[in-house]
Amino acid sequence: MVKKSVPFIGTDFILRCTFDENIRLKLQFVKYHGTGNDFVIIDNRDGLIHLSTEEIQKVCSRRYGVGSDGLILIEHSDQADFHMNFYNPDASQSFCGNGSRCAVHFALQLGVEVKNYSFTALDGLHAYSCESNWVKVGMKVVGEVELLGEDHFVNTGSPHYVKNAKDLESIDLIKEAHQIRYNDRFRSNGTNVNFINPMEEGIKVRTYERGVEGETYSCGTGVTAVALVDRLINGGNHTRNIFTKGGELKVSFEQNSSELL
Repeated sequence: MVKKSVPFIGTDFILRCTFDENIRLKLQFVKYHGTGNDFVIIDNRDGLIHLSTEEIQKVCSRRYGVGSDGLILIEHSDQADFHMNFYNPDASQSFCGNGSRCAVHFALQLGVEVKNYSFTALDGLHAYSCESNWVKVGMKVVGEVELLGEDHFVNTGSPHYVKNAKDLESIDLIKEAHQIRYNDRFRSNGTNVNFINPMEEGIKVRTYERGVEGETYSCGTGVTAVALVDRLINGGNHTRNIFTKGGELKVSFEQNSSELL
């Protein structure tokens, strides 16, 4: 998955915590986006920053904080170049594809020691490469693509439901996604929901993300899930061009089992 990630200028943000109006927290951060999927990223290699649920939610708030689709802490790792500690806006944790691309770029800007071109995250070890600001991240091995009627479900580091939608622009995405995200199966742990429209030049996608509880401009684990599902349905090569609200992504993968795809 390759796309340029552009950082905004970092600044100091005075956070007034909701639970105590007398507490202020000063954070040095940068703001990145990967195809419109935006993140607040903090250098926490010294391990001194410990944010509460309320503080994480406040930072990510678009009205009362910096505003972002997630918060990333770059931390020390004994087994890789760095650890990516990712939080959704509701302070829940997951792996994030676009966030990891942004994290890689920022970590290299910080001058982290490159040991083996890998980083750790909630779901384990990930390989990466970065050339001329173009970042490529290796995703987790996918064990199964589950068929649910005419739809599909797959975990690519985060759980994703993939559903075809012919009229992608006019669909009531929040209403349709809630019927899946909050049904009996997914209510407890949640799932991301991707609505897709395959085209000759690639696949158009709109994604509802759990944790954000709304539509995002792009989702890295989501486009990966979409690419795998499209290969399962339509065959063809192992590369897919994906078009999101925030821009274009390219997903390439290898097939290790004839039973999977």
